[in-house]
Parts: sequence; C-alpha cells; structure tokens
Amino acid sequence: QVQLVESGGGLVQPGGSLRLSCAASGSIFSIDGMGWYRQAPGKQRELVAMIISSGTYADSVKGRFTISRDNAKNTVYLQMNSLKPEDTAVYYCNAVIRAGSTGKPVDYWGQGTQVTVSS
Repeated sequence: QVQLVESGGGLVQPGGSLRLSCAASGSIFSIDGMGWYRQAPGKQRELVAMIISSGTYADSVKGRFTISRDNAKNTVYLQMNSLKPEDTAVYYCNAVIRAGSTGKPVDYWGQGTQVTVSS
C-alpha cells in the first residue's frame, strides 16, 4: 500500500507565506509525477502545480507558488508566497506511483490540508 501524508496548512494573512509538504511511503518502485490540487467550497478541484522533472503551474499561481521535489525522500513541497484570500481551499497532494518495475502507474491522493488566507 501507498500513503501520502500532507502537512503545513493553516491560517495566514493576505500577503503571507506557507509551505506545504507531502511525503509518500509504502510499496514504491518509482514516482512518475507529484503535484498539488485544491478545492474551494462550492468549486471543482483544480490543478495548482505539477512536477515531473520541472514544474508547471496554474495561471492563477504563477510567480507566487513554487513546487519542488526531493526524490530521495519521496516528498513534494509547495512554497506559497503572496497568498490571497482566493487561495483559500483544501489542498490535496497527488502522486502517480508504480509499485513495481512492470507495474502500472496508479494515482494516489493525500487526505487534504486546509489553507485559509484571511485577515
């Protein structure tokens, strides 16, 4: 089995920063890609950032958020700067993981972490 454990959410004032972390553990042969999605109340889940060898970003977070990855620790990070109230959402970690050398890639999700941007 594979688990994704997120940390780093919380309450921050507009203009502030937060850093999210997501560590994958369990039966992992390789990780194809890791990323972050978010879901605000009443809205659909949307991609925030994804990283394979380099990061790609939603237009709404470009220049403010930075995704990075530590392959040795099977961990992905999301550094969020210049946060805005519209960034408020539950943030979910996603990873595409192969359990063996011939295994199919499988999508895994974290439990979600709340980010609230408010004064």
